[in-house]
This record gives sequence, structure tokens and C-alpha cells, in this order.
Amino acid sequence: MELHRRTSKERAAGARVPAILLLGPTGAGKTPLGQVLEQRGWASRRCAHFDFGENLRSVVQRGTPDEIVSQQDIDFLRGVLDRGVLLEDRDFPIAERIFRAFLVRREVDERTVAVLNGLPRHIGQASALQGLVDVEAVVCLECTAETVVRRLRNDPGGDRANRDDDQLPAVASKLSIYRQRTEPLVDWYRQRGTRIFRVAVTADMTADEAWSAIGQSPAET
Repeated sequence: MELHRRTSKERAAGARVPAILLLGPTGAGKTPLGQVLEQRGWASRRCAHFDFGENLRSVVQRGTPDEIVSQQDIDFLRGVLDRGVLLEDRDFPIAERIFRAFLVRREVDERTVAVLNGLPRHIGQASALQGLVDVEAVVCLECTAETVVRRLRNDPGGDRANRDDDQLPAVASKLSIYRQRTEPLVDWYRQRGTRIFRVAVTADMTADEAWSAIGQSPAET
């Protein structure tokens, strides 16, 4: 299969694609910002936005196995989405196959910056991804729980329509998981010399405004 042939060659060559990681709680605007970065680029380079959550939802909604995911994978991912939990280290091979397929489909190489949105979500995933990507920067979209609720209601990014996981109990669970499992990634990447950019997100901030704010935010190292 073409996917396996191409990725095997890239791995053999030790190739890693440059990447930036978008972090932030649910509703903070990661997906709209990822779309703007894909349109405008990062440091004058082409970007390809990888929305892991959207990829998972697409796989489950399609419901048809292929060379990337088996029926067992699809059934498992459906349960992951229904429960609102994270893929653990033992499940990373599924995430890796989906990400590799994205790299091939979008023709991502060392000249393209992969915008990571939703992967990695915890340190185990970040460690496993090190062989595939070189994370140059982490963009932290920071907002309070109250702001999250207002953003989900107002939908300034236009990406929350038809989302059935934005009910308050599900949101509260996501915020708790984010604080406990995902926020520690900031220090994990900082300790490895990665630049950190922080954006204070308001209830009505648009993706264009967030993109502009990155340029005005000094990088932490």
C-alpha cells in the first residue's frame, strides 16, 4: 500500500516534520485558529492543520474499515468519543496510523509545518510523537471555565454547530481532564527548549484575533 511504502521510507530516513502544537480547553478556539494558520502560514511557511478530534469523529461517522482502521478500531473509537476519554499510551498505534495517513494525504514534509490540534493530549502521547514531529512552538489558548461556557454558547469561531459533546456535564469533564492531563504538556515542552506562546482568550475572540495575538506575544523559553 502507498501509505506504508511512503511512511516506511520517511521513517528509515529519520525524517521528522516541523510542527506547532495548539493547546487550550474545549471551546478555546483551537480548530478555528488551526484553520487560519493553514490559510496564512507560520513564519512564512505552509501549514497543514491536523484536527485529531475531527479525524476521529469522521472515522466513526463513516463506520467503514479501511487500510488505516479496522472495524475493531472504529468500535473502540466510538466508545472513546461517547465516554469523552483520552487515548492512552497502549492505544497510540491507532492515533499514529491516522496521523501518518494525514501526513501522506496532505503531502506534509520538512517544508510544511503540521499544526497539531488534539494530539498530543498528554505526556505519553507527546513522547510517542517525538519520532514523527519536531514541535517548534506551543500556542496556549488560555481562558477560564466561565469564558469557555460563554464561547460555547456564542460560538465565535463557528465550529461548534451540531456538536453533541458541548453539554455542561461533558464540558466539566473535559475541563477537568485538560487541567490534569493536558496542561502539564506546557512544562514538558518548555523543559525541552520549545518556545511557548500564550494567548488570553476572551468570550468573543475570533480566530483572526488569536492569530494576531500570537505575533504580539513574546515567546517563553
